[in-house]
Amino acid sequence: MESIPFRLDTGATWLNLLATRGSAFGRHPEERIPTSERLADWLAAVELAPQATVTDADLELARELRETLRPLALSAATGEEPSPQAAPALMAFLQAHDEPLSLVAAAGPPGLERSAPKDAAAALGRLARQAAEQLTGPERHALKSCPESDCRGVFADPDGRRRWCPSPACASRGRVRAHRARKATAAETG
Repeated sequence: MESIPFRLDTGATWLNLLATRGSAFGRHPEERIPTSERLADWLAAVELAPQATVTDADLELARELRETLRPLALSAATGEEPSPQAAPALMAFLQAHDEPLSLVAAAGPPGLERSAPKDAAAALGRLARQAAEQLTGPERHALKSCPESDCRGVFADPDGRRRWCPSPACASRGRVRAHRARKATAAETG
């Protein structure tokens, strides 16, 4: 079975975690991290490769965090009320898995480097912290949700210009639907 490509274009690493389940609200969701090996690949792709081997328990923890963050992200993007358990679940996750961040001067080009997370849980803790910061800071106003009912993917839109998520499929479907609606309106009035 061929792996479904990762989506790394949502504007924030924690939002990319949400995109590891494509068409989350459709009849046929796409699981982009079906195995612990694919989670390890994803963590490497977002520069959070842990020092320890990624396990099946880590995979379950990643999915738990993803589904904890989804209603909070949708709430920030759309104004919908999240479930009352969502914020306490994120706080509990942070309390259990957040680790201090260690920064050092970069050896190559000037800048900073961070130490690799000790394990996948610590990497996920970093994502949870990033989400909490964005969901409670001014960047929350730049979050949007794709209007495609099967997608509803949350993405950062700091310029306020995007209508759909970065997926070309969502934009194509939306444009086709809008074109058909314009044609139907023109036929009714013409």
